[in-house]
Amino acid sequence: MKFDDHGLVPAIVQDADTGDVLTLAYMNEESLRRTIETGETWFWSRSRNELWHKGATSGNTQSVVSIAVDCDEDAVLVTVRPQGPACHKGENSCFHTDIKPATRAASVRLGRQLEELYKVIETRKRERPQKSYTSYLFDEGLDKILKKLGEETTETIVAAKNTDHQKFVGEVADLIYHLLVLLVERDVDLTEVSSELEQRANGGRRSE
Repeated sequence: MKFDDHGLVPAIVQDADTGDVLTLAYMNEESLRRTIETGETWFWSRSRNELWHKGATSGNTQSVVSIAVDCDEDAVLVTVRPQGPACHKGENSCFHTDIKPATRAASVRLGRQLEELYKVIETRKRERPQKSYTSYLFDEGLDKILKKLGEETTETIVAAKNTDHQKFVGEVADLIYHLLVLLVERDVDLTEVSSELEQRANGGRRSE
């Protein structure tokens, strides 16, 4: 390792399962050695000027999965399985403050919401809880799901012709929900749709 003039190297800590970057800390030779030997992350605190074992007081330790050195040998990437939040503010990642444009942040949030809703719909199909509208649709079968999707499509078109902005947004949300129900009914995963869109974005031809 090529430590800087203060005997330190930046250490990027990444969740081994999700790929999320959890924190950026610093290691000296001793903390790197302890990390390797103990299988848990150790760092050097520049503010306190001392070694610190992540989770020693909070219990939020990080079990090391792998350690990689960059091409210049002056930074390390530590992949871990965290036993709790990485951030002292209780967040899973220290990088929880988003300064990207609002539209980009909203699109990321929408993607996550669609994934979560898809999973809920899958659960409803599998477990069929009583008094669930989603269960009712699956019980009635494909024809009922298609009928409702057609109705929601029409209602969305009508709302788009009117001036009530919130009404239109609500109809779009209903349409998306019923479309997800259809995808689950037909066993089409969201990753398949994502792959198709990516192929088209890269110049692939639409299937006939």
